[in-house]
Amino acid sequence: MATFIIEGGHQLKGSIQPQGAKNEALQILCAVLLTPEIVTIHNIPDIIDVNKLISLLGKLGVKINNIGSGSYTFQADEVHMKYLESAEFKEDGKGLRGSIMIVGPLLARFGKGYIPKPGGDKIGRRRLDTHFEGFINLGAKFRYNREDHFYGVEAERLKGAFMLLDEASVTGTANIVMAAVLAEGITTIYNAACEPYLQQLCKMLNRMGAKISGVGSNMLIIEGVESLGGTDHRMLPDMIEIGSWIGLAAMTKSELTIKNVSWDDLGKIPNVFRKLGITVERKGDDIHIPAHKDGYEIQNYIDGSILTVSDAPWPGFTPDLLSIVLVIATQARGAVLVHQKMFESRLFFVDKLIDMGAKIILCDPHRATVIGHDFKSTLKATTMTSPDIRAGISLLIAALSAKGTSTIHNIEQIDRGYERMDERLRAIGAKITRVS
Repeated sequence: MATFIIEGGHQLKGSIQPQGAKNEALQILCAVLLTPEIVTIHNIPDIIDVNKLISLLGKLGVKINNIGSGSYTFQADEVHMKYLESAEFKEDGKGLRGSIMIVGPLLARFGKGYIPKPGGDKIGRRRLDTHFEGFINLGAKFRYNREDHFYGVEAERLKGAFMLLDEASVTGTANIVMAAVLAEGITTIYNAACEPYLQQLCKMLNRMGAKISGVGSNMLIIEGVESLGGTDHRMLPDMIEIGSWIGLAAMTKSELTIKNVSWDDLGKIPNVFRKLGITVERKGDDIHIPAHKDGYEIQNYIDGSILTVSDAPWPGFTPDLLSIVLVIATQARGAVLVHQKMFESRLFFVDKLIDMGAKIILCDPHRATVIGHDFKSTLKATTMTSPDIRAGISLLIAALSAKGTSTIHNIEQIDRGYERMDERLRAIGAKITRVS
């Protein structure tokens, strides 16, 4: 288990290039299974979760070639379907939440797809019903082995159907879309997720020969085709990492420039940070955060009531940034209610911030009220353990702003979603060391 040692309280300065989007990568990489032709993907982040999926694809028989930093070619012309029934796959598949999205492409192209109950963050229940109900609507037969938590779907040929999803699940929508592109007839998916990464997947599939309309809306109409070809694809920058850098700049009173952020794909993210009092300047396609020497003040609603920041399906605010919002608020002027609707265990890391001196009331598993210190009392250094990816980066930001030297254990959780974070922080002046 690796550890970060962080000497906090230092101002940072410089430019940051955000990594490729983790949540897009997990979808796009699974889509290479839909064609025997070569698919080239650029801007792939070098992080644990993505590397695990690339390794799993290799074991499935996909030919993988690294052609440069963050760029790979994939060719799934000799897929080993027997690997899906092996003990090795049951172990490999359950270590990664994103592995669920290999099922749709395999079902569409080979008539069957299997997956062990996938792992990932311990942030509460994350249902798979949307995925499998979608496959069943397309004509697949579903089976589940309770003894070893192994899921399977099979179909000779999928047939298009109308479906109203029970929730606008991003991974569920992606999985169903990848199954439907090779189904017979027309599939209509209503209450589909429409976030930028899902749009990226649909645009990539259309370049491969799919016929998907309604991209960017909550109703996707897919006309099935016989086969798909190869393509080139470049992934968007990671909006969650971009939000993390904004939070880091504010908490450390640092001047930072975040390069090439794809502003048009950030949705409400800049405005939410502005409501927290943070100056977010657009300079071309970059974000500039000036040093907040006088701190920042949370805006109340126009009637004077306390601001609430909550998550919602796109174009609402992403749940992955609520942990960052919560940490930022600990040093703001004013108070905010953070309402995490989606996952019931994601706010439990606040006990570590309270240990550091933050004023937080955990109202229930989904809501926390934060009263800001206005930098009149700094957070205190402490020793803590990262519970999940997003809480881990939030605790790292808290430690970088805190007085004294903090220790964060289990930083593999941070490595799962953030590329070479310690190296990139040192490049802008942070005092951080990785210890095995």
